Amino acid sequence: MRRFLVLVAAAVILLALVGYAFRKPITLRMIERIVASNLDTHLLRELPDGLHVALCGAGSPLPDPRRSGPCTAVIAGERLYIVDVGSGASRLLSQMRIPQGEIDAIFLTHFHSDHIDGLGELLLQRWANGSSAAPAPVYGPAGVEAVVEGFRVAYGPDRRYRIAHHGPDVVPPAGAGGVARPFATPADGEAEILIDADGLVVTAFRVAHAPVEPAVGYRFDYKGRSAVLSGDTTRSTNLQAFARDADLLVHEALAPQLVALLTAGAEAVGRNNVAAITRDILDYHATPVEAAEIARDAGVRHLLFYHIVPPLRLRTMEEIFLEGVDGVYDGPVTIGRDGTLVELEAGGDAIEVVELL
Repeated sequence: MRRFLVLVAAAVILLALVGYAFRKPITLRMIERIVASNLDTHLLRELPDGLHVALCGAGSPLPDPRRSGPCTAVIAGERLYIVDVGSGASRLLSQMRIPQGEIDAIFLTHFHSDHIDGLGELLLQRWANGSSAAPAPVYGPAGVEAVVEGFRVAYGPDRRYRIAHHGPDVVPPAGAGGVARPFATPADGEAEILIDADGLVVTAFRVAHAPVEPAVGYRFDYKGRSAVLSGDTTRSTNLQAFARDADLLVHEALAPQLVALLTAGAEAVGRNNVAAITRDILDYHATPVEAAEIARDAGVRHLLFYHIVPPLRLRTMEEIFLEGVDGVYDGPVTIGRDGTLVELEAGGDAIEVVELL
C-alpha cells in the first residue's frame, strides 16, 4: 500500500510538472476554445419568446463598481433594442453576451451626458462586429439629430481608418454610425407610437425632469407582456398613467438621506461646488418611495430600480435606500445592478429575475 501511494504521488507530481511545462500552449488552446464559444453563442438564442429587460448600466454619473452609466437592453422576441447608452454600455453588453451587431434600434430618453456618452462606442461595435449595411436608427425627442451628428463627426477619422484597413466588405461604409429618428415630445396624457409591428408596440411619453427638456420615458408591449422605462424624472403622474398594469416598471431613484451625506462630506472639505451639485440633484429625481408609490398606484407587478443615486457600496446602504418602500408597495422589488435580467415570457405571467454578471 505504501508503495502504491508513493507511485500515485509520483504520478501526480509528474503530471503537475508536465502541466507546468506546457502551461502556455495549454492556456492558448483554452483561450481559443473560449473565444470560439463566445463568438458562436449569445443570450438572445437562449431566451424564450417574450419581452426581456437587461440592465447594461444600472448607475449614474457617480462611480459605482456594480453600476455603470444608464443603459437598458430590451429584447422582444428576436429583436434587440437599447434605451440610453451610458459609459461602459458596450463592454457590459459584451460581458452579458448580448450581440451589438444585432441591435435593431436605440432609444434616448434625454441628452444628459451620462445617457449618451457611450453612444459612439456602441455604434462602432454594432457596425464592426455586425458588418452592418445600414446605420442604427437612433430615436429621441427633438435634439437627437445634433447628438447623432456630433458622434458622426467625432468618429469620422476612425471610420475612414477602419474602411481603409479592413475593406468595405468587412466594414460596409453605409453601415457606420447612426441615423436620427426625431419625434415630437408628447403632451401630458398623449403618446407617440414609434414602432407598431410584428406584435411589438413602442410608445414614448413625457416625463418631468426640468430644467431638462425634452425628456421622455418608453413603454414596450409585446405578446401580452409589458415593460415601462422611466428615464430620469421626478414623481410623474403622466408616467404613472402610461405604466398602468405593466408587468415591469424600471424606474430611476435617488435616496435623499444618502445624498445628504455626500453634501455634508463635500462641505466638510471645502468642495462647495460639489455640495451645490448634490443639493441641486434632489429636485429632479424621484425617491425610492415615490417610485414605489407610482408602482402601487399604476398596478405594476414588479419594480426594478436603476439609475441609482448614490452608489450603494455596502449591503446596509441598499437597506437604507429601500427604507419606506415596503410601506407603500407590496409587490416584488429589485435593486438593479449591471447584468440584472428580467424575463417576461410570452403567453404567461411569470416574472423571473436573473443576475448575468
